[in-house]
Amino acid sequence: MSAEDLTQIGNAGLVNVKTVDSLLDSLLLICRIQGVATSRDALISGLPLRDGKMTPALLKRSAERVNLAVTILKKPLEKIRAEFLPAILLLKDEEACVVTKLDFEANQAHVIFPELGDAEIAIAINELELRFAGYYIVAKAKFSFDQRAPMVGKVRMRHWFWGTLAENSRIYRDIMVAAFVVNMFALAMPLFTMNVYDRVVPNRAVETLWVMAIGISLMIIGDLVLRTLRGYFLDWASTRVDVKLTARIMEQVLGIRLEQRPNSVGSFASNLRSFETVRDFITSATITTLIDIPFGLIFVVVMAWIAWPMVIPVIIGAILILVYSFSVQTKMHELSETMYRASAIRNATLIESLVGLETVKALGIEGQMQRKWEHSAHFLTEVSSKLRLLSSSINNGASTIQQLINISLVVLGVYLVVNGDLTMGGLIACTMLASRALVPIAQTAGLLTQYHNAATALTSLDEIMHREVERPLDAKFLSRPAFNGDIEFREVSFSYPGTEQDALTKVSFKIKAGEHVALLGRMGSGKSTIHKLILGLYQPTSGAILIDGIDARQIDPAELRRCAGYVQQDTHLFYGTMRENLTISAQHVDDAAVLAAAHIGGIDEFVNAHPKGFDMLVGERGETLSGGQRQGVGIARALIDNPAILLLDEPTSAMDHSGEDAIKRRLLAATKNKTLVLISHRSALYELVDRIVVIDSGRIVADGPKDQVTEALRSGKVGKAL
Repeated sequence: MSAEDLTQIGNAGLVNVKTVDSLLDSLLLICRIQGVATSRDALISGLPLRDGKMTPALLKRSAERVNLAVTILKKPLEKIRAEFLPAILLLKDEEACVVTKLDFEANQAHVIFPELGDAEIAIAINELELRFAGYYIVAKAKFSFDQRAPMVGKVRMRHWFWGTLAENSRIYRDIMVAAFVVNMFALAMPLFTMNVYDRVVPNRAVETLWVMAIGISLMIIGDLVLRTLRGYFLDWASTRVDVKLTARIMEQVLGIRLEQRPNSVGSFASNLRSFETVRDFITSATITTLIDIPFGLIFVVVMAWIAWPMVIPVIIGAILILVYSFSVQTKMHELSETMYRASAIRNATLIESLVGLETVKALGIEGQMQRKWEHSAHFLTEVSSKLRLLSSSINNGASTIQQLINISLVVLGVYLVVNGDLTMGGLIACTMLASRALVPIAQTAGLLTQYHNAATALTSLDEIMHREVERPLDAKFLSRPAFNGDIEFREVSFSYPGTEQDALTKVSFKIKAGEHVALLGRMGSGKSTIHKLILGLYQPTSGAILIDGIDARQIDPAELRRCAGYVQQDTHLFYGTMRENLTISAQHVDDAAVLAAAHIGGIDEFVNAHPKGFDMLVGERGETLSGGQRQGVGIARALIDNPAILLLDEPTSAMDHSGEDAIKRRLLAATKNKTLVLISHRSALYELVDRIVVIDSGRIVADGPKDQVTEALRSGKVGKAL
């Protein structure tokens, strides 16, 4: 295939073919009308789109990023108030449009259909009603303070966890009402028993017995209904909280700045998984127990009404249970935190062993990894055993005290009955009420272990949720529909977190749009760091990076990375098909773009030879492919969306010379009019560039035309090549 053919593929095949997403485009229109500067990439970055498209549920999360308050309403067109306009109408067939005006007298609606552009058209309201799905979305800009109105005092921000729980406050309010009624019903059985023994049996009032029996039966049925409803709504509220919080945590993890990334992936994963502990603690069983605690006082009050001396053993027993439970809290907290940290270490060892299993076997270090695993597992078992023993002592102690209280009540009650201060029915009723009053207290003692585990996990998660992210809620980025590809570094210095030495020191250079530049230097000189800084993966310690003359910190990270194709030293692929890996960051591209990118990356031959073609599975991290094939996929993936900037970091280091030569020829055609920043120790790829920048120990020591810098390096000159 000739160079001209490749150029045609590069210019015609790799074309941005945007799919129509009328709901997303409608939100963009609303943003423009509200005067909010944003872009498609900024609105959808990091959102779990369904089939690559926006959904009404995701629209609310997207609108929050640009400080828009969104409400989804279900009303007919004639009920839409004028002050709610412009609004997004949800149409049938999963379409949407923006309505700006409804004139029922003229039977006209002024509507903007995103697929037809930004032009406003007038259509008959009757025609619009035929397409209207019954729901519309109102989006209004939130009021925000500027620097003229500084905060006088400390303003409490909405907490990611407690704030989400507060959103369900109405549900919990109704649950409290149901719990109150259920506990009132629980008084019926002891009082029923007391009246049967004290009034019905002595007077042989059988008719009264049946009336009371029917009444208590109806209350028991009502109790069943209320308990079922209480459990249902508790589970519903917990599910809502779980879904929202898991999404929020994952969004935080994916949006976290790389400077804030933890050192151990396995330990970090263990910390994230600890949310299950928090989730389990706020489930129905725990909440039900906590709700029932205040109502235990009601049973004590009724006991005092029957015979106040009967309350004394209950109060003493409750105090003993609580005193012992709280006396071991410090130790339980220490054990919970130790167990949490030990679990993180064990999980880190497991993940490290699984990820590097091939290396472990090749080096024959299975025994060392096994020793680390067994050591951490043994320590974790010891700590868990101590915590379980302490927890069981609380449960067993509470159970023993309950039994002693029952014995005390019977003994005390007999004396009161003999003295005529208590009836036999009252004695039985007090015994039943005491058991009911002590149950939530005993259960609370048993929940203390879960509480400490959940508190430790919540503290760890809270630390993660407060780490810096790439797109803070209060950040306002500059929206750019397209980039030319100019890159400029101005006195940029940078050091990786936890290191004392700078990776870059006062680096300054400028790359014009369409220029092809190679970065040369020894290992650890800072070449790859420049790529990462261009992409905004890290922020410079000092200095500024400009893209098209704009400070990169002003540009939305999603838009910045859309304009740049990046091939890392170690190409990382994801579990799925070849097509999914190629289009993972550009799901809107058509088959022509996929074929063109695959050809440039040199993977079309082996893909075409495979029975499943582009539907072949590549495995986790691309383990079913060779190193050269993975690099070819990385090159194709970087070019598939036709970026203005191409960053290649050792793109052919795992390829043979013939494969590298083929890639080089195709890249010559595909990178015309693109800014290319190449890092490679393979001299054959230098044909792609016109300029070379030499970096040593984080400083630029040579910068100039390729021939001059190459000659300066050969002659051993140091400094700027002229």
